[in-house]
Amino acid sequence: MDCENKDSELRTIGSSRTSSAASSLRRRSLSLSFSLPKRLNDDDEESESVSEAGDIGDRELQSNRYSGSGRLRLTGENAPEHGVVVPISEGWSHDPNAMSSVAPVSPSKLILQTEHKKNEEKTEVPWVLEYASCLLFQAVFGILGVLLRYGLQILFGPRIVGATSDLSYMYLDLPSNMVGSFLMGWIGAVFKEDISRFSTSLAIGLSTGFLGSLTTFSGWNQKMLDLSVEHQWVFVVLGYLIGLFLVAYSFIFGVETAKGVRWLYRRATMNSFNSGTDYHWRVDTYKRYVLVILFLLCILLVLWGMSIGLEVTEFSSGSTKAQLWLACIVGPFGVWIRWFLARLNGRGLGKSGLLKWVPFGTLIANVLAACVMAALATLKKAVKTQRCDTVASGIQFGLLGCLSTVSTFIAEFHAMRESKYPWRAYVYALSTMLMSFVLGTLIYSVFVWTQNFN
Repeated sequence: MDCENKDSELRTIGSSRTSSAASSLRRRSLSLSFSLPKRLNDDDEESESVSEAGDIGDRELQSNRYSGSGRLRLTGENAPEHGVVVPISEGWSHDPNAMSSVAPVSPSKLILQTEHKKNEEKTEVPWVLEYASCLLFQAVFGILGVLLRYGLQILFGPRIVGATSDLSYMYLDLPSNMVGSFLMGWIGAVFKEDISRFSTSLAIGLSTGFLGSLTTFSGWNQKMLDLSVEHQWVFVVLGYLIGLFLVAYSFIFGVETAKGVRWLYRRATMNSFNSGTDYHWRVDTYKRYVLVILFLLCILLVLWGMSIGLEVTEFSSGSTKAQLWLACIVGPFGVWIRWFLARLNGRGLGKSGLLKWVPFGTLIANVLAACVMAALATLKKAVKTQRCDTVASGIQFGLLGCLSTVSTFIAEFHAMRESKYPWRAYVYALSTMLMSFVLGTLIYSVFVWTQNFN
């Protein structure tokens, strides 16, 4: 009888990546089998949760079905649809009066719903279509993110507003990093589950593709390296500290405003919301996936075709527009690489999963992009030709700007600050910045100093 009760309990426990209070069914099973201490198990769960707060790569697609452990994925948003009420941590709750306990659930009801879900999954579209639509969403939104980042550089740079410049700790990419972090609070934190109900690929395209390309860590780091070669060390320190402060509070401001808008919307539509929301436009059939893929493919071909044509026209001039169009051509590849690296977030090191709280996918993407960008900056100093400068700058702005990200980085930073171990956030931020700056100094600054290029 005890074993049957435990089996029933396991069926009623939903897993939620976005809530630190909801436990993974797989880890609950392991804790029963091996009798691990509860504190150790909870710490391991939280470490994985904060590491996955920003992005988990293609594992996000798998989480909509059943994971490799065979558990049903229930989040604070979709759990009520399955008859389960999952507690949401206060830091991410959209309602300050959110319930803090799990309501009793009928095991037989959940089992029937789970079986119904399994029957539905038998007719799901092939995974190839899901991956294709996700990659196309990222590519299209990635190009749009590159264009907006360029526009914000022009708007707030010396040409118009004059708030940022290459010679100040208020670096050129600071406005785009702040805007992207603010929107990450909306799209990547509060409303991501709502967007995912229509299309998971769309949610990934907006957060990973658009916001990841709108923000750039490698551009931020390179501007600090440029200041260091001029021996502006105070500006370097201020650039990192003020930059981190502004993007962190931009994200918090985004989360809080999104919660307010959501609360107002729910109050205004309380009756209709309580009766349930129909998602007639959800992309969940073979035909709809094919239509979305064809539509996105046409848009991507148009964007790439325009970029190639304009690049051919502007390349000989060596202008910033030539660099922009080349960036639009190569930008999607940076998004795809970062997305595949993001699957390392929350996995830890080795078979034992050491340091699960460190988002190694994001860390590798940011440090790698910063190092390659420093190498291309060194190449431009050494070669000093217009063609080399155009190609290298286009790759820096597009491929490396999209490979690195601040929006995902700051979402992970915020999740760590709100966890039981807030010191991890500052260790993570300091490690990312220190590694990028030290390696960039060895690759770029030392070369400039020794060759007297500055």
